[in-house]
Amino acid sequence: MLLAEFEVWHSRPIAPTRRLALGHMYLPVDPAPGFGGLLLAAVVAMHIPDVDDDMVPDVHRLLNEVERGSRVVQPRLRHRFQADRHGLAVSTHRMTSEEEQVAFEFGVAGAPLQQVLGAIYSIERFDNETRVSLVPLLRRAMTWRGPIGAAFISYLMGSRASSLQAITNPRAWALDVLKFPSGTLEYSKKDVMSRYRECMRQVHPDNGGDELAASHAIVDISQARQVLIDALKSH
Repeated sequence: MLLAEFEVWHSRPIAPTRRLALGHMYLPVDPAPGFGGLLLAAVVAMHIPDVDDDMVPDVHRLLNEVERGSRVVQPRLRHRFQADRHGLAVSTHRMTSEEEQVAFEFGVAGAPLQQVLGAIYSIERFDNETRVSLVPLLRRAMTWRGPIGAAFISYLMGSRASSLQAITNPRAWALDVLKFPSGTLEYSKKDVMSRYRECMRQVHPDNGGDELAASHAIVDISQARQVLIDALKSH
């Protein structure tokens, strides 16, 4: 199943000028960061290690400008951003899923810097509120060193939870983890803490459970508690 996708059009390695454009975009970001935000962050994480160190400070400055909604003076980072795609090559980046397992596919036709710039310029297509929520995600992605998969998603989300439900509807996921009745819409902090303690008691290794399974369950239960408490604070 396709979760998110976007195209970066870029000049070819032999071209005398460096140009960049955006093509087809399917980047759902509601609720933020959504699959679209995760894909943009994954593209940045995948390619930023191969960007020249001298250019990285400029990447950070460009992110700041996009976050503020400032007009970006062209050219930036030795590339001109344009609408025309004539004569450019294309790299397509995708995020897909199969049976709750998320996978990323990255286009490799362009240089690493071109892919990073394409992800950053894609954020300009969103409204101010969405940009402000996505830019910190890209900054966090720039510090990741490792495979781009479930561990990367957990790192971005600040949680060990990387299932599709946890990404698309963290509140529903948390209610399910803490075993609230199906259809629960309202709850109190007292309700959350009561179910948190009961779930922790049930999975504790002292009650005969597998230690490895218990350690994973404890992380999910703790994260679910935090998700629901944070949701109460935001209302």
